[in-house]
Amino acid sequence: MKGRDIVMMSLQNWGDSLGSNSYNLALEFSKDNRVLYVNRAPDRVTQIKGIFKKNNNIRNNEWISNINPNLFVLNTQSIMESINFSPQPFFNKFNYLNGQKLAKEINKAAAQLNFKSIILFIDNDFFRGAYLKELLNPDKFIYYIRDNLRAHEYFKKHGEVCETMIAKKSDLIVANSYFLANLLKTVNSNSHNIGQGCDFSLFSNDTTIKPSDFPENGQPNIGYVGNIVSYRLDLNMIEAICQKRKEWNWIFIGPEDEDFKNSKLHLFTNVFFLGIKKEGELWKYIQHMDICINPQLKNGMTEGNYPRKIDEYLYMGKPVVATRTKFMIGFSNHVHLFDNMHEFEIKIKEALLEISDKIKSEERKLFAASHSWRSCTEKIYTLTK
Repeated sequence: MKGRDIVMMSLQNWGDSLGSNSYNLALEFSKDNRVLYVNRAPDRVTQIKGIFKKNNNIRNNEWISNINPNLFVLNTQSIMESINFSPQPFFNKFNYLNGQKLAKEINKAAAQLNFKSIILFIDNDFFRGAYLKELLNPDKFIYYIRDNLRAHEYFKKHGEVCETMIAKKSDLIVANSYFLANLLKTVNSNSHNIGQGCDFSLFSNDTTIKPSDFPENGQPNIGYVGNIVSYRLDLNMIEAICQKRKEWNWIFIGPEDEDFKNSKLHLFTNVFFLGIKKEGELWKYIQHMDICINPQLKNGMTEGNYPRKIDEYLYMGKPVVATRTKFMIGFSNHVHLFDNMHEFEIKIKEALLEISDKIKSEERKLFAASHSWRSCTEKIYTLTK
C-alpha cells in the first residue's frame, strides 16, 4: 500500500482541537501515498441550528485544501438529510440518497486530483459510509473501528445494522484493540488489531514554567485531559471524590458536555476546569500534574476503547490511575487500575508515593513510546498485500 491514492473519511474534521486517530493515520499514509481526507458532511438539523461549524483550519473554506504535497482535505459542501431517528426502511432509503450526494462530491474531487484506483478508508463513520463501496467502486475498502459507537445513545437505533453491513462489505477491518477487532470478526474474519499510535512529537519532557491558569496552592494536582463527557466519565464518582478529598486539586482540561457544565463540580474550590488547550500545549499542563487519571464509566463504549490519553500521560512519565476495563488490563504493569471509588482513592494515594520514582517514570516513557503511528500504518500495509 505505497504509491496509492487513498480516500479517507471520519466523523472528525481535519484539525479538530483534540486531534483524532484518522488525522494521525492520514499524515502517516501521506508519507507513502496520496491522501484525500473528507471532512464530515453536516446534516440539515445541525446546519439549521448552527451547531456545525466550518473547519477554521481550512484556508478561506476552500473546497479542496492542500495540507502537504501528498495530503488534501475536501471541505464538503453536501448537506446530509437528518434521518437517524426514522424507521429502518425510511432510514435505509434516505441514507443511500445521502451517500449519493457525498459520493458525487468525492468523485468530483478525486477526478480533479487525478486519483486512480482508490483505496477507501472509513474511520467509524458507518452511517455516511454505508453505501460508499458501491457508489465509489474503490479498488480496496478498509473499515477502521476505534470506538464501539453502536453502544452510544445516538447510534443505537441503526448503528448495529449499519456497522454490520459495512463490515461485511469491507475487504479489511482494522481496529485499535483486540476487543473491537473481535467485535466484528464474527461477520468478517479479516478483522485485525493494529494497536494504537500516539503523536509524541507534540510532547516534550523539557522543564517548562507552570501555566498561569494552574492552581498555586501547593496541593497535589490530580489531572484529566480529554473530552469531559458523561457517557464516558463517571460523573457521580468524580463529584463524590472531589468533595471528599478537598486537599487535592482536581484539574480538568478539555471541552465539557452539558452534564459536566451543570454539575456541582463547578461549586468546589478544589476543582479547576481549564478549558480547551491546543494539542501542542497539553504537555505543559500534564508536566505539572502529579497524578493523571481516566475515571471512565464501564459501558459498551469504554470496555474495549483504547484511550490514547493514557499513552500521553505515560510518555510524560506520570503515575496514572484509571478504571479497570477489559482493554486497560493490558496496561496493568504501568497503570494503577481501580473498580470503584474506594479503590480509586486508594490507588491515587499509592500513585502519589511514586512521584519521585525515576525508574518507574522511565519505564512508563519507554512503554508509551513503543506505540507509534508508523507501526500501525505498517501493519495496515502488510494486511493489504
